Amino acid sequence: MNARRLRASLRGWGGVGAMAVVCALAAVFALLLPVTQSRENDAEGLAGQGTADGDQIRAPKCPDPEKQSLSPSSGDQNGKTVQAIKKRGFLIVGVDQNSYRFGYRDPNSASGDAELEGFDIDLAHEIADKIVGEKPKNVRFRAIPTDQRIKAIQDGKVDMVVRTMTINCDRLGKVAFSSPYFETGQQVLAPKKSDITGLDESLAEKRICTATSSTAWEALDAAQKDGTLPASADFRDRTVPNQLDCLVRLQLGEADAVVTDGALAASQAAQDPTVGLKGEPFTDEFYGVAMKKDAADLVRRVNQILVDYRKDGWQESYDKWLAESLGESSGPPPVQYK
Repeated sequence: MNARRLRASLRGWGGVGAMAVVCALAAVFALLLPVTQSRENDAEGLAGQGTADGDQIRAPKCPDPEKQSLSPSSGDQNGKTVQAIKKRGFLIVGVDQNSYRFGYRDPNSASGDAELEGFDIDLAHEIADKIVGEKPKNVRFRAIPTDQRIKAIQDGKVDMVVRTMTINCDRLGKVAFSSPYFETGQQVLAPKKSDITGLDESLAEKRICTATSSTAWEALDAAQKDGTLPASADFRDRTVPNQLDCLVRLQLGEADAVVTDGALAASQAAQDPTVGLKGEPFTDEFYGVAMKKDAADLVRRVNQILVDYRKDGWQESYDKWLAESLGESSGPPPVQYK
């Protein structure tokens, strides 16, 4: 899907007050509660452990970070990392549980005990099925805040992170990525009634919320330095651990705008009919599955799984979860290995 073609055909879940309560509760659950699901056993949340991964430091330039992953055919796909996962009998995956349509619990679930679901969750299940085998409890999910994704991988808390994680130069120095499975771009989200029109002068003296360690912060930093974003725009001290916290701040009047991936922005607009996308996406970014730097065999195995998933599974998952808010897709992004 081309980032420039992101559009939202949006339907809300209710008014601002109701949604603020839902969002606040979801944010609290993401930080406090263990993730449980029928296909896992003892998953736990990782919120609050350790420090931020430091992605707000501007990364050195590197060409096409989305093209730096290992080819499935470039080496062993069944080495020590994959063998250890098979022996254990389940895959441990870091995910989000409050990104609507990507990784979330449906607050309208009739059972009151909704399982994790969404586009990223479908991919995580596919990887577990192919590595461990299609059997009950073959994957355990751990809820990870945005600013803890890299640390969770480096500390061995998870085998991988499947959590709307953009491949960029700085992160490539800390973790390994799969080939890209989704394309998006940074975009502005604001109340529909506001005079904000996008990444332009309309953001002068506005309070802009981003998630800590997100590529949104880096994009705003670069835009302010090159003059695209007014110097008076306030975003440097308005970061939050999880992206959903920004939507809550917007609803409570504590922020004037949110900057995040266009796909996530559209999903948040689908939750709350009083907010909408403003302007066009102003970056091109790609989501990848993040893994340890030295897990070459796991990277190759995941890349082979993605080769097959793009042909059989990706479009079905997109149509189920994302088509309503993002519109028709031209398919998964093209892939090139290093």
